[in-house]
Amino acid sequence: MSITSVRHTIFCALLCLIVTMCLGQPALAQDSSQSQMGAREEQSNLDLELYLIAGTTLPREGKIPASLDPVIKQLRETLPFRNYSLETTLVNRLRNGGQLNLSWFIGALPSTSSSNRPPIFDEFSIAQLKLLPDGNGGQKVQLLRFSFGSRIPIQTSTNIAASGTNSAPVYNYDYVGLKTDIGVREGQPAVVGTLPNASSSGEALVLVLLVRRALN
Repeated sequence: MSITSVRHTIFCALLCLIVTMCLGQPALAQDSSQSQMGAREEQSNLDLELYLIAGTTLPREGKIPASLDPVIKQLRETLPFRNYSLETTLVNRLRNGGQLNLSWFIGALPSTSSSNRPPIFDEFSIAQLKLLPDGNGGQKVQLLRFSFGSRIPIQTSTNIAASGTNSAPVYNYDYVGLKTDIGVREGQPAVVGTLPNASSSGEALVLVLLVRRALN
């Protein structure tokens, strides 16, 4: 083989190698960009807002945030209640992929009150909150084992002192509430469910959830 032929063969091989490397660079850059985006998503903080809205057929005043106007319109078309008022708002921040456990009580503890009536314990928890692509270029939020409810005291018996002059009720706590796995659109309020309002007959509590990316 002549020197000219050898040089031509080497030149062709080098040219093919350069072309292959150039074609592979966009794919590598895209993979790197997707990897960095995925890492940012994993580290994202999310603001979770849970609204407890009371629905009633009686006249009732209660300001509703403007961000929930679409939900209130939906409720008026679906449920038999004429009026809605905001009872409680719970705001919590957690990381993408994280969990949440929150509990509090209503009423005074027996040791701090002369009343024998025990308190009611409310609970709100999520086993995992995860951002996922929705297939349309947006994001959806998956909430595993979403749970909201109360532990209500139910008197089961009475303890009577040995003297027979004093007695004390015995209570067991039973859980009432909602447990489910759900998915919602990021940044859009969604109705999770309804519960009877234990504090008022003929009313219902509506759970509305809003999850959005934290700004800082």
